[in-house]
Amino acid sequence: MDKYLYVAMSGAKETLRAQAVNSHNLANASTTGFRADLAAFQTRAVEGTGYASRAYATNATVGWDTTTGALQATGRDLDVAVNGEGWIAVETADGGEAYTRAGDLRVDTTGTLRNGAGDLVLGDGGPITVPQSSSVLVGADGTVSIVPLGQGPETTAVVGRIKLVNPAVETLERGADGLFRLKDGTAAPADAAVQLASGVIESSNVNAAGAMVEMIELARRFELQVKAIRTAEEDGAIAARLMRV
Repeated sequence: MDKYLYVAMSGAKETLRAQAVNSHNLANASTTGFRADLAAFQTRAVEGTGYASRAYATNATVGWDTTTGALQATGRDLDVAVNGEGWIAVETADGGEAYTRAGDLRVDTTGTLRNGAGDLVLGDGGPITVPQSSSVLVGADGTVSIVPLGQGPETTAVVGRIKLVNPAVETLERGADGLFRLKDGTAAPADAAVQLASGVIESSNVNAAGAMVEMIELARRFELQVKAIRTAEEDGAIAARLMRV
């Protein structure tokens, strides 16, 4: 009975963990450039005396979905999306370097280029600063150009170039802040082959409908595990009464 109860309890616990991952994905279904987390159940044998067929399930995050999200046209000059594979380099809160697919760029009040999450966009020599201008354009190679205030298009000047990288997926890990970093803590080199598309942003690659179906399935699975726990409790109570007789 104790093994049966343990299997049901562990199943409910791991189902809740899977639900947390799924809920996190669903909450980010509209987050620009978000990559969905992948979770999987694994079977583990129950150690100790008893039948060798005793097993329970564990759930763990096994990476993220590497497919590209849909590109949404915005017509905004500072909205960019990585065209194909690659990442945009940003500066983290601790001054380190991380990578993102979010290209909803903007210039803050200090003239610094940031994305929608507030991350500083890195160039070849650090964060990119944009002087006051009448327009800001981002080229396919990441070049940031401006037209000075009161000047015509013929005075366009380059103020920086966004650092674009393309490290191997297996060398990356996602941090608690949602940004990706190299596992060894180093900075990836710039890759000239990575290109940007202007006037569009990459949407989240979360399948909202699929996540909703998964949420219902996990809720039913959790309910089944709880029923099993209640059944174990009832069977234990009946066995105790029989022993007293």
